[in-house]
This record gives sequence, C-alpha cells and structure tokens, in this order.
Amino acid sequence: MNRFNRSDKSEWVPPRSARLLDQVRERVRYLHYSLQTEKVYVYWAKAFVLWAARSGGEFRHPRDMGQPEVEGFLTMLATEKQVAPATHRQALNALLFLYRQVLGMELPWMQQIGRPPERKRIPVVLTVQEVQSVLGLMTGTEALMAALLYGSGLRLREALSLRVKDVDFDRHAIVVRSGKGDKDRVVMLPKALVPRLQSQLAHGRALWGQDRANGRSGVFLPHALERKYPRAGESWAWFWVFPSHKLSIDPQTGVERRHHLFEERLNRQLKKAVAQAGIAKHVSVHTLRHSFATHLLQASTDIRTVQELLGHSDVSTTMIYTHVLKVAAGGTASPLDALGLQQVLPA
Repeated sequence: MNRFNRSDKSEWVPPRSARLLDQVRERVRYLHYSLQTEKVYVYWAKAFVLWAARSGGEFRHPRDMGQPEVEGFLTMLATEKQVAPATHRQALNALLFLYRQVLGMELPWMQQIGRPPERKRIPVVLTVQEVQSVLGLMTGTEALMAALLYGSGLRLREALSLRVKDVDFDRHAIVVRSGKGDKDRVVMLPKALVPRLQSQLAHGRALWGQDRANGRSGVFLPHALERKYPRAGESWAWFWVFPSHKLSIDPQTGVERRHHLFEERLNRQLKKAVAQAGIAKHVSVHTLRHSFATHLLQASTDIRTVQELLGHSDVSTTMIYTHVLKVAAGGTASPLDALGLQQVLPA
C-alpha cells in the first residue's frame, strides 16, 4: 500500500469529485489499486478529519492542516490507541497518499515524519500431522480451499479470485493473476486435489448456467476489461472457481452479480477445526501458506524455488522460514540434557 512512495509514481491528476472521500476513491481507482486498499485509505482519511474536528472543535479540510495535525493524529494512535506498528504505518501511508496523490501537495515535512520500525515475527507453522488433522475435520468447499492454500501456497484472496481459465489440469498448474503487488505467477496444482477441483467446477458450471438462463450480469472483470470485452464476464472461462451461492451488489459499479465466496466462511470453519483438533496455536488462514513454505524447505526444496512459488520479490522475505526450521529442527541439544534430568531434579 505504499507504492505511491516510489520515485516512479505517476503524475498527479486533479480529481473531478467534489467530496474529499470520493476524491480518495477516484484517485485509488485511477491508479488501479485494489478494493481493499481503497477501503483502508478512505477509512484513515475519514478518521483523520474526524479526529482533527474533535481536537480543534471544528471541521477543517486536510489542505488547511499540516505537520502538527498529522503528527498529532499518529501520536494519538501510538499512545492512546496503542495500535501495532503495522497499523501505524498503514495510517501514515494513507495520509501520505491523501496529501500527495489526492490533494497534490508535496510538502517537505512529509519526509520528516517518524516511521515505526518494522518488527520481524516468526510465523506460526503447523506440523504435517497438525495440518492433516485440521484438514480432516473440515468439510465442503471450505475443506477444498484450505487444502489448496496448503498445497499451493496461495494467499486467501488469490484462491478466492481464481477463474476457471487459470486452472490447468493438463500441466497441473494454477496461474495466479494480479497477486500481491499486482504480480502474476504460476504455482503447482496438487494432483490429490484434481478430482475435488473438477467436482467444484462442475458445481460452479451449474451456477453459471443458472445465471445465463436468468440473464444475470457477468462476473466482475479487472482493469476495465468489461468495456473492452463486454461479453467476457458472461463466459465460462472468466467464471469463479469458488462462486458464492448468493448474488451481491458490486460496490464499485452498483451492478447485481455473482461474486466469489466470502472469505470469512473459511476463517470460521478453520478456527473451529483447529479447536476440535486440540491445537494450542494461534492459527489463521495464512498459517496454511506459512506451513506450505516451511514444509517445502524441510523437504530440501531450493529456497529460490520457494520464493517463486510464494511470489516474494526478495529472497530475504522467504528467509524468515529458515528461522522457523531452526526452531522446528531442534538440532542443537540443550546443556540441561547433558546433565541428566533425573539426577538434577528430584522426583
């Protein structure tokens, strides 16, 4: 979400919208950022204006505020709200976007605002046996999605946004389109999931057929492809691999159409399975991706290969899993073991 901080950022274009938050949305869409980024930037822009109004007793436009207000807002987040460093950086990036990209103000004090240091955390990883237990307790489409995240190293949003055309059963490969950082990559399609994925596609084709018979709008297409290829969204190739059973309103266009599954469905069932398996770890959907990378390295897979499968720009990001291996391998013996526990501690 900080791509606008780069030196090659696009030239500023004055927004046409009159309201501030609409201007933020307009600029985000102009730069082809994701819907999630749009929601985050709108949220922090609104929070900043409301905080300044409560502090100063009146509403002011961000153009009439500056370094004291921005630093005061960020200080409040760090001291009163005690937000995590990642949240603090997110708010700062949103405000920088507001001033630079929306208002077109390149102010010297922007470079002087302190940024909290990034904290490196060792990710939570499940053992092979724990993954097997969790997947065995899950059912339905959620079980297939969880197995795909672990078997291919996909992020949740990447799995949810898969299209039929991106699944290659002949080569046992999945093409990830517009992943994190708007990058494409190819990952493996586990052979064990082929029958279940084919069954899932058969279910999806039935929903696709219903939509076509009822004259529904086609699925969402990225990057204005809907204008270039007006009927492409109605084709089977562009249909979701994991479609929702219900229709919904597209927040950007207001069109009623079928979207992919809601991400919370997998979150809920995964947490329930983890509890049933008696696993005392803080497990999220992303833990399956961490486990995928760690287990590949444990199987002596080259770290550059793992980097490509995960879609990391720098191998240093992938190196975090080598720290997990150091803990998991237990290759260094404790000095206590050399003493003999039976002789040191009384029973």
